[in-house]
Amino acid sequence: MSTESDDVSPQLRTWRLRFAPTPRNVVEARRGARCVLRSWAVSADARDVVELVVSELATNAIRHGRVPGRHFEVAMTYDGEKTVDVEVSDASPRRPVLSAPDPEAASGRGLLLVAALAETWEVRERCVGKTVWARVVV
Repeated sequence: MSTESDDVSPQLRTWRLRFAPTPRNVVEARRGARCVLRSWAVSADARDVVELVVSELATNAIRHGRVPGRHFEVAMTYDGEKTVDVEVSDASPRRPVLSAPDPEAASGRGLLLVAALAETWEVRERCVGKTVWARVVV
């Protein structure tokens, strides 16, 4: 007699949205991420971390990856248990560079924050542009 296991793996949940590359849409991307993370029952502390990663990567997409007439895209995938993967894609081939800014600089720390908050991160090539991917443990 054969029986099937009652073990069910958590279901992957995904969210993806395109935005025009304007500063206002960084706020919208973060707001959308917050709403989705709440619906996925991700803890408040973990939501804060993921939202910050989304915000930093979206800011980089509009500041450094902006291509006229092209959008940027934010995507998140939650494994239902331990991790949220964040992807921000833009049409620019320019790869982000992790560097230490001048201590007096008002900006330039976004990737440092992502590197500190994420378990891992990387840049993935696309046919047009790139995707910056980060995995956050929740």
